[in-house]
Amino acid sequence: MSDTIDYGNLMHQAMRSLIRSVLERIAKDGLPGEHHFFITFDTMHPDVEIADWLSDRYPGEMTVVIQHWFSNLEVTDEGFSITLNFGDSPEPLYIPYDSIKTFVDPSVEFGLRFETPEEAGVDDEEAPIDVMAEDQDGDQQPKQAEVVSLDKFRK
Repeated sequence: MSDTIDYGNLMHQAMRSLIRSVLERIAKDGLPGEHHFFITFDTMHPDVEIADWLSDRYPGEMTVVIQHWFSNLEVTDEGFSITLNFGDSPEPLYIPYDSIKTFVDPSVEFGLRFETPEEAGVDDEEAPIDVMAEDQDGDQQPKQAEVVSLDKFRK
């Protein structure tokens, strides 16, 4: 048993669970209203499944849009599969939650960004997590949550 609570990892798990819940609803009921998603993921993640031409074109990361045309959305505990249209060519994709770098729904100014420890330059448990959401006062500009290093709370 660890002597500390790994809040960074727990937050990442909770945020990925939120993405899974949203996608499960979309798979069941479709996209409501003006909702649509921009999902950026690591194309080099070992469990990502995309066409060779897509991984050649996007060798590091790729952003997909789930909006007007998509089919075969299937959601699992580890990730989701979906067929998207690329220039009138339907392509199946499998995106594990662990490969997701950002998840944004611009229709309601909501977004999540996952930083890897390498990107943040910190240990796993200190990786910052950004959350953007609409201001409670109705401010139309997205706000980023303050990222606090967990070192501030260590004794």
